[in-house]
Amino acid sequence: MARATNGYGAAPGRRARLVAVAAEPEDLTPGSLRGLAGVADELEVRADLVGDPDPSRLRRHFGGQLTYCLRSARQGGRSVAGPVERRTRLLRAADHYELVDLEAMDDVEQELLAAVPARRRRVSWHASGHAGRAEGRCRAGLREAAGRLRERFAAMSAVPAALYLLAPPAGEGQYGFAAPLLLTGLGRTDVTAFASGPVGMWTRVLAPWLGAPVVFGRVGAQGEDGMPSVGRLLADYGLPALPPLSGLFGIAGRAPGGSLSPRLHNAALRELRLPALYLPFQVDRFSRFWQWGFDFGSLAGIPLHGLTVTAPHKESALHVADVADPEALGCGSANLLWLDQGRWRAATTDAVGALRPLALGGVDPSGRTAAVIGCGGAGRAVAWALREAGARVTLVNRGIAHGLEASSRLGLPYIPLSRFSPAGYDLLVHATPLVEREPFPVAAADRDAVVLEMAYRDPTTALARATRARGLVGIDGWQVLFVEVREQFRLMTGHPMPDALPLRSICFGSAEQAAVHDLTASGGPARAHRTGREAP
Repeated sequence: MARATNGYGAAPGRRARLVAVAAEPEDLTPGSLRGLAGVADELEVRADLVGDPDPSRLRRHFGGQLTYCLRSARQGGRSVAGPVERRTRLLRAADHYELVDLEAMDDVEQELLAAVPARRRRVSWHASGHAGRAEGRCRAGLREAAGRLRERFAAMSAVPAALYLLAPPAGEGQYGFAAPLLLTGLGRTDVTAFASGPVGMWTRVLAPWLGAPVVFGRVGAQGEDGMPSVGRLLADYGLPALPPLSGLFGIAGRAPGGSLSPRLHNAALRELRLPALYLPFQVDRFSRFWQWGFDFGSLAGIPLHGLTVTAPHKESALHVADVADPEALGCGSANLLWLDQGRWRAATTDAVGALRPLALGGVDPSGRTAAVIGCGGAGRAVAWALREAGARVTLVNRGIAHGLEASSRLGLPYIPLSRFSPAGYDLLVHATPLVEREPFPVAAADRDAVVLEMAYRDPTTALARATRARGLVGIDGWQVLFVEVREQFRLMTGHPMPDALPLRSICFGSAEQAAVHDLTASGGPARAHRTGREAP
């Protein structure tokens, strides 16, 4: 078992400057601006999105530094202003803002440079589309891409500035993902670089640990450019504090952005003062990502130590492992990979995620008739575990081919969902991402049936509501989530999650409600988590 060691003690109190980015008109209301007090160091006005507000009004409600950015359509923004209008607006901003964003190389002209002295300039490059591709093997491609970015920066740095910003797009090539590597070799404190787009969101979070002086968060919800909200930076990653970092964990999935796993794992890492960070990796091809993860970690000096894995990559996770636990081999999928004494081990925590909540609820599967709805990785793992615990299990799935394949693998009977009735089953397990409507008619279930749901959501799922209305015993996905997160953390780090860590409060507590818009919201969770099985 790999055991993360305590690496605290270096660079005490290190932090990044947090820049709150106003991208919607409501972000500039007095309440939103006052909510940033004590949270954000700077406020960036995206004038291409919100227009040119009165700076004096902003200062009445926000006491930090003001930055003006008029991002052009050429660099991924919305401004289509012609040269004269653009120059006029930038010159006017120079009279009122502490920092003015100048785009390389279009805004580097004598009149603007004379009006915006170097100490008040931010020179930026936001490429749109594919800025370049670095092909071949991952390590060589990353090095090539980082080299191209250094050339780009060398040209930009010919213009003196307080800050330089490079944001190539994330994509199939490695150009964008090499952006954080640019920071590792420069030895400068005036450069930030990350990949734009939702796929590159993790690079924005990681960049300050690699040397970027600032981290950007939206005042409102995360945008299409992948920029997380200020509230999420605080709640999920503990920013702007930068404790020591020597290794990475993460969640790899098709759309991990809504997962609560980063928030929960990072809270435990901070509580135990372990020098690691848990990040969300949006992954299309797992085998490519797997090799890339090793190479990036090696080049950045922060190796990957473990991953939780969500659909559709659970089968691929099993295949890349050096060794696998019996449960994972039995069901043919894994949702956890971690470095164990130099070998990568695969396991599934979906089994314990079902069995332990049942045990805590006083439900013994032995001798019960159970139906497992959903034959993906989670469903197969739960079916395997229930059979091993003595239950008589039937598989249910909408897709017939997938259902028959799971039936053959596990040696269990299968019923198509279109022909399934919950009547006659003691235990009903829902293991699909469907949360908006009942996956089966709860009204037809036996009165003493137990319903266990693997998915979680806020507000509650349709199945949970129907189960409660029918008066059945129900175990919701939140209970499953907390069991699985604790087990995954223990296996990946070698440390148990602190028992005193209030996981439910971390999910729904004041940190999330303090997110801006959420910084000014009151009452209740600030945002629905429509995650399905994206959070293991």
